[in-house]
Amino acid sequence: MVETPGSALVVIPHPDDGEGWCGGTVARWIKEGAEVYYVLCTDGGKGSNDLEMTPDRLAVIREKEQIEAAATLGVKEVVLLRHPDGELEDTREFRKEIVRAIRRFRPDVVLCPDPYRRNSYWHRDHRITGQVAADATFPYARDHLHFHELFKDEGLAPHKAGMILFWAPDVPDTFIDIGETIDMKIKSLLCHDSQVSKNPDRDAAEWVRERARQSAEGSGFQYAEAFRKVEFRR
Repeated sequence: MVETPGSALVVIPHPDDGEGWCGGTVARWIKEGAEVYYVLCTDGGKGSNDLEMTPDRLAVIREKEQIEAAATLGVKEVVLLRHPDGELEDTREFRKEIVRAIRRFRPDVVLCPDPYRRNSYWHRDHRITGQVAADATFPYARDHLHFHELFKDEGLAPHKAGMILFWAPDVPDTFIDIGETIDMKIKSLLCHDSQVSKNPDRDAAEWVRERARQSAEGSGFQYAEAFRKVEFRR
């Protein structure tokens, strides 16, 4: 477990990743008084098996779904970067966008995908998002001479977050009890109808509960979300 932060920033590759991997944690923290912000990196425009669907049309649908899901959880603001789905790169501009969000929202903790998984395959956008978010958190958001223009032109002072929580690690070391908020997690995921409806034969709510039970193994909780924690010295 970690203490409920005053504020948290969730850096998300695609619409529904935030709810799927840490929606229960977000709901719990907000319930306990935290302010939570999202940065959504891509438009999600490739996530469909419908041969009649187009990326532009799907991006509009998924953006609306993400806004609704975030509102369901009580997320304070969603920053939409709208990079094309599947085309994230580790660039200075992308890193600057995440640094801007960190300096603007000044989170105590940043949540993002673990980019260093070895035991299972990981979507490329997830790897890139995790790597860029980690670098943006430390040291780029901390040091005033990195992206000095953000301070000079936008008044965004440097900020040092206390920790990163990486979701979907090979070996988790931190578990958040979501027993009281798993229904909120399910409700928020169901907002992503374009994705949930792709599996009509699967009970989405039971699937979420089963994955949360698996994540809780060894933690003593019934339902949990699991992370790898990296802390930074103050």
